[in-house]
Parts: sequence; C-alpha cells; structure tokens
Amino acid sequence: MSARQISDRTIERMVSVVLRGGVLLSAMVVLVGGIYYLVRHGEQPVDFYRFHVLPGPDRIAGQILYGAFHQRGRSIIQSGILLLIATPIARVAVSLAGFAMERDRKYVAITSIVLVVLLYSLVSGAIAG
Repeated sequence: MSARQISDRTIERMVSVVLRGGVLLSAMVVLVGGIYYLVRHGEQPVDFYRFHVLPGPDRIAGQILYGAFHQRGRSIIQSGILLLIATPIARVAVSLAGFAMERDRKYVAITSIVLVVLLYSLVSGAIAG
C-alpha cells in the first residue's frame, strides 16, 4: 500500500482490528486458563479467612509467560491479562505506523510521545512494583 492509499478511514479500521482482536484474544486466553485451572484445582478447599499473596511466578511478566508455556493455570490467566494490557499499547503503535505511512508529521510526533509515555509508565511501574 502506498502513502496515497492510506487514509484516516484505513487507520481507523486497522486500529479497530487491533483493539477487537486484542480484547477477544485476551478473553479467550483468560477463559481457557480459568477452565484449565478449575479442572486441575477445582476440588481444593477454599480458605477465605486468610489472604494469600500470589506466588512470584504469577507477578513477573517473564515468569508468567514461562509458567503459561509450562501449562500453569494461573500463569495462563495472567498471560491473558498481559495481553489485555498490551492491547492499547499495540493500538498506539499501529496508529503511529499508519500516521507514518500517511506522512503526517504532526500526528507522528504526538503519537510517538504518547507511545513513549505509555512504555515509560509500563516499565517504571514494573520496576517499582
């Protein structure tokens, strides 16, 4: 597709596909992880009197993905949540690519700033937390 064929409508369609796809994929991963977790742990007794902190592998992105790859139910659920968090970031990245293809410098600059702020917030929150 050349720069002349890219329009605002095309960018809107690309963004809507990313958003819908990200949310649907995230929902499916969480659903599959939840079913898998219930099949494996559904008969364990529940203790609502004490608060249990999630194990370390279910709080760090790399370990969540490692756990999901090794079929840990909680990690599969958490990877679906990571996909949901990544969806708006992917939306901004797709918008940036679309504006760059349109050669719209003003929107490329604005969208780049938004993407940098999002990524900085994500990374700084991960380091602090």
